[in-house]
Amino acid sequence: MRHYSVDLAVPGGGRSGTVAVYGHWGRPVLVFPTEGGDAWEFSRNGMVGAAGELVESGRVKLYCVDSFDAESWSAHHLPLEERAWRHAAYESWVLDAVVPHIRQDSGDAAEIVTAGCSLGAFHALNFAFKRADLFPLALCFSGNYDPGTWRGWGDRGDAVYFNSPGDYVANLDGDHLAWLRERLSVLLVCGQGRWEDTTGALESTRRMGGLLAAKGVWHELDLWGADVPHDWESWRRQFAHHLPRFG
Repeated sequence: MRHYSVDLAVPGGGRSGTVAVYGHWGRPVLVFPTEGGDAWEFSRNGMVGAAGELVESGRVKLYCVDSFDAESWSAHHLPLEERAWRHAAYESWVLDAVVPHIRQDSGDAAEIVTAGCSLGAFHALNFAFKRADLFPLALCFSGNYDPGTWRGWGDRGDAVYFNSPGDYVANLDGDHLAWLRERLSVLLVCGQGRWEDTTGALESTRRMGGLLAAKGVWHELDLWGADVPHDWESWRRQFAHHLPRFG
C-alpha cells in the first residue's frame, strides 16, 4: 500500500503537525484520531487495514492527522472555556494547512469526508457542521458530541457553545439550516456494549440522532448490539462495514 507522511505548518507561522497518507487516489477521507492520538494511530490499530481493499483499489485515500488535544480538550487543569478557545489553533491547522494539502494532492474538486472514533468522531462532526462547504459527509463512530458533559469546570461561554454540536444543532434554523439540509450528510454509529455508556457515547449518539431528525438533516443512526464495546475491534468492523458505501 502506498503511504507517506508530511509535516505541515500553518502558513505565516503557528502550529504544525503530521499527516499520514494512505493510498494512490480516491475520495479523500480526513481521519481524526482518538483522544491524544497521532497521525499513525489509525494504522497501528488496524483501521487502515480494515479499509485496505478500498485504499488499494483507488476508491478512497486516507489522510490521518495528529491531535492537539493535550493542549485543548484534554488539558483538564484549564477551565472548559479556555480549552475550547485553544481548540481554535487546531481548527486553523486543519483548515489552513491540511485542507490545502489534501486539495493539492487529490484535486480541488474533491469533496472531503471526515471520519473519526471516540473524540475523533466529535472532531469529524464538529468540522463538518462548521464547514460543510469543505466536508459534506461525516462518518462518526462512538462519539460524545456534548463537551459540556465532559470532565471540565468553570463558566461556559461562546467558545464551548460553538464547539458543541449538542448545543448549536438544536438552535439551527433559517437559511443556514436549509443549506445544511441540502449539503450535509452524517453517519452516526455506536455500540451498546462496554464503555459506550461510561464515555457518554451511546447517550450522546442517540441524542444527536434525534436532533438531526428534528432538524431534517440527512443522517443515519446505526446502533450495534450490547456485545459491541467502545474499542478498536468494534471500530474496525464498523469502518469496514460502512466505508464501502461512500468510497
